[in-house]
Amino acid sequence: MKIVTKILLVVGVLAFSACDKFLDRPPLTSENDDTAWDSEEKLRLYANKYYTSFFTGYNTGTSTGGAPLVGYTNSDDMVIQGNQPNFTRAVPNSGIWSYTTIRSLNLMLDRIETRMGGVLEEEDKAHWIGIGRFFRGFEYADLVRSYGDVPYYDHVVSDTDPDDLYKPRTPRNEVMNAVYDDWRYALDNVRLTDGDRALTVDRYVVAGFVSRLALYEGTWQKYYYNNNEQAKKFLELAVEAAQMVMSSGRYNIVTDYKSLFASDELRGNQDMVLYRNYDAAVGITHSIASYGNLAESTNNGPSTDLIKAYLCADGRPWQESGLNGADEFHLDNLIKTRDSRFEATFYSKPEPLNRGSLYYITKFLPREVEKLVKEDGGAMPAEFTGSRNETDAPVLRYAEVLLNWIEAKVELAEIGGAPVTQDEIDRSINKIRDRPLAPEAEAKGVQKTAHLQLAAISSDPDRDQDVSPLLWEIRRERRMEFAFETSRLLDLRRWGKVEYMDNDLNSDLLSGGWVNFPQQLPTQLSGGNIDLLAVVDLDGNEIIYNGANGDEMIGFYRRTSNGPRLPFLNQPNINPYLTPIGRQQIDEYAIRGYVLEQTEGWPEN
Repeated sequence: MKIVTKILLVVGVLAFSACDKFLDRPPLTSENDDTAWDSEEKLRLYANKYYTSFFTGYNTGTSTGGAPLVGYTNSDDMVIQGNQPNFTRAVPNSGIWSYTTIRSLNLMLDRIETRMGGVLEEEDKAHWIGIGRFFRGFEYADLVRSYGDVPYYDHVVSDTDPDDLYKPRTPRNEVMNAVYDDWRYALDNVRLTDGDRALTVDRYVVAGFVSRLALYEGTWQKYYYNNNEQAKKFLELAVEAAQMVMSSGRYNIVTDYKSLFASDELRGNQDMVLYRNYDAAVGITHSIASYGNLAESTNNGPSTDLIKAYLCADGRPWQESGLNGADEFHLDNLIKTRDSRFEATFYSKPEPLNRGSLYYITKFLPREVEKLVKEDGGAMPAEFTGSRNETDAPVLRYAEVLLNWIEAKVELAEIGGAPVTQDEIDRSINKIRDRPLAPEAEAKGVQKTAHLQLAAISSDPDRDQDVSPLLWEIRRERRMEFAFETSRLLDLRRWGKVEYMDNDLNSDLLSGGWVNFPQQLPTQLSGGNIDLLAVVDLDGNEIIYNGANGDEMIGFYRRTSNGPRLPFLNQPNINPYLTPIGRQQIDEYAIRGYVLEQTEGWPEN
């Protein structure tokens, strides 16, 4: 493929398409560059096509890329039966960023300015420019998150201008300063409301995503670049954007945790800043719930490390908790003693169908389906098999905005900002902990987790000593809130903590849930599992099943065939934080007399 198309993937002057029926939006009829910019409605349809790119939800059909549970299995939250997923360890022969979306957005912004002056009122024009600049900043934020320095374009590139086509990589800070300006413009000009507030990008949706993206950049600058000036700039933007959402009065924490992920209808839900609607009647379905439907096997389950990280209901880590039985890890006890999100995330009994951990992840499966299949002996409803799922997907939750806000505030406090107050903790973390409990959870003895008190933060013996006690607890809150969604590895990268995924440093990454095999899963103590099945006790001792020691098989489940990640830390010519580009692309630049540098930390050849 020519380098021009490799980098820009030019798909024509206009690449109008339907939005994969996203949010029931109608397809755009055939248009060309002369007729497409004569109405706001056509402009809206053009902008709508970005929704599926940026707001994946549960994806569609059998596609799961970018979706929770199965789209993000490489983290310290998951243990995989077999070899654990590896970080990239070598420069590929071919591979580089795509600028299709950037080109499309720059074209949209150009046409608004040059062809719609007599079509849009100034306020409407500013809104749509704000939408374009929001998405452009979003795309560049994703690009620099992967590659660091990338070429920056704020205009439509001509395919006859080689100096522009083959321009060198722009320094990341220069790119992100331009992104900052895009987001500032969007926050000032995108409409406060634009149609159905739960389905459309308005100023509050922009602000919610900016709180996420600016927090990423701010913490990356602080921990990876050690640039507190840039960190402060973006952390302050994250706080400002989150406060815009919080002060709107439109959102609240009103729904029990599991219902956020297993509801057929999220319309009108105050927990949602943006969601994706699914409806089989119009051919929009997904398959994420099927991966946790308790009828199909999976190799992916929660790691022991994640299970140990859940707070007890008294708001303290298990080693420091005053709850009776806090140091007992059998499922019945975990459900009663741990943060309520634990019960809402896992099935209540060890399940061999989850071959990675024996703890089955049912966060995305409705409670009534779980009861029907496991308690009532009913058949699995067809809509929870294959790609027939219709449950709506949270795209941006108010809880995330609150956690982005409080984390950014704590990070700012560590580089000279105002100290965080108890009131701010109450408005964020404690508000989330006060969310309603489902009646089914209460019936199992689940309790709301006690409030976080600044004057009495736990002394967690497992705390990373590089991280303050308050920040450690805020990061733990994110881990519990977003388990098996899409952010864990991204969080570790922006904190400079991918070391948490090193199996040599953390043996709890290769084991899963606590199981009493003689009582709970005696059929697993069979000849076929000799030398394959093992458990790990609380002291870290591994006991391998030998056919005669079944009574000893009580502990965290581990498959002896589980393989650790290959080394990725402190390895020459490997940077687990950024993505390398292909040798072929570097060579193609050189053939034409231009220089394309390799990504930081990777070898040129």
